[in-house]
Amino acid sequence: MQKSLIPAATLFAALLIAACAQAAPPAATPTPEQRAEAILKSTPLIDGHNDWPGVIRALGGPQGGATVDLSADPTAREKPGHTSIPLLRQGKLGAQIWSAYVPMSLAPEAAVKQTFEQIAIIRAFVARHPETFTFATTADGIEQAFKSGRIASLIGLEGAHQINDDITLLRQAHAQGVRSMTLTHSRPSALFDSATADPKHNGIAPGGEALIAEMNRLGILVDISHVSPAVMHRALDVTKAPVIFSHSSAKAITNHPRNVPDDVLARLKDNGGVVMITFVPSFIDQARADWQVRRDAQRMVAGQGPAGDAAMQTWDAANPRPVSTLSMVANHIDHAAKIAGHDHIGIGGDYDGIPDLPRGLETVATYPALFAELARRGWSDENLRKLAGENFLRALRQAEATSTTLQASASR
Repeated sequence: MQKSLIPAATLFAALLIAACAQAAPPAATPTPEQRAEAILKSTPLIDGHNDWPGVIRALGGPQGGATVDLSADPTAREKPGHTSIPLLRQGKLGAQIWSAYVPMSLAPEAAVKQTFEQIAIIRAFVARHPETFTFATTADGIEQAFKSGRIASLIGLEGAHQINDDITLLRQAHAQGVRSMTLTHSRPSALFDSATADPKHNGIAPGGEALIAEMNRLGILVDISHVSPAVMHRALDVTKAPVIFSHSSAKAITNHPRNVPDDVLARLKDNGGVVMITFVPSFIDQARADWQVRRDAQRMVAGQGPAGDAAMQTWDAANPRPVSTLSMVANHIDHAAKIAGHDHIGIGGDYDGIPDLPRGLETVATYPALFAELARRGWSDENLRKLAGENFLRALRQAEATSTTLQASASR
């Protein structure tokens, strides 16, 4: 039998290809920074809480959304801020729940009026910058905005006092685009106890469960940041949709009343909710929390006015503020992932709601550095995507589905 012969040219080409393959260097392993960049390019980074609307009002009044320069450098102001359009772009933000916060010190009628003014401020700046922002009320809307290169803008209220604990006003807020609401803020409302004040209701007052039920029906996320542990547990007992903590951290790491105890974190697995870890220094750093308690006590002793201010300057010089860091935030994220699971964590920076931020997270431009730190700690790309936005999108979709089911049942 005659043997088949391989042409010399073909053989030479095969040998050359094999030699080149052996000589080719292995593909370089992406750096943590490159991994963070890729994650935030493919997955919308969703932040649960930013108080920029309050800053815009302070700069321009109730019409600030239509007048204030949102591209100006916020760090150059006398009281430095944390947010601007260029900084948001640098930070790769995909979606934001903008807080339409008003203080609990306002009388009910004034609080309601100012709340709807704050909603109008958000809607105005979103409309004024369609190249950057788009208004969103659904998970699909967030994803569509991200695909178009714009930042999805949602609206959240920071306490039921903002709608005077009233279901009719809650419906009006929903019609204006509100899709999340904390149940109270710094002290008890008419219906809910606060984490940072003595309890008034031992949890939830009569009528509170009905308000939560209406939030479920409307598709407004029940936000249990700021509430007492008793309210956290009761809200988890009665809600039919996932809850969120829009800006809280882990109490086991930093013993601050605004943080979430482990027994509550563990319940998020069954509820489907998300704890959005915040960057507030006193929430993520025990030394800072302890320093703040001492400083607050000293302020009470010093009193207000020029003499009090002078006394505080002396105290501050003798008691320098502890330096909080990005790594401390990552510690809280790690702990929440361990207790609640990687499916139940997110980010809620609280930018422009606090005077200072941890080193490494000074403005909204710094989100990628946090994801790079977690990548260095061994987080998988899958879990980084969940943290960035997939968990929130899933919880919001579940809330939307619950709303559809409840409204359909009511119409029968």
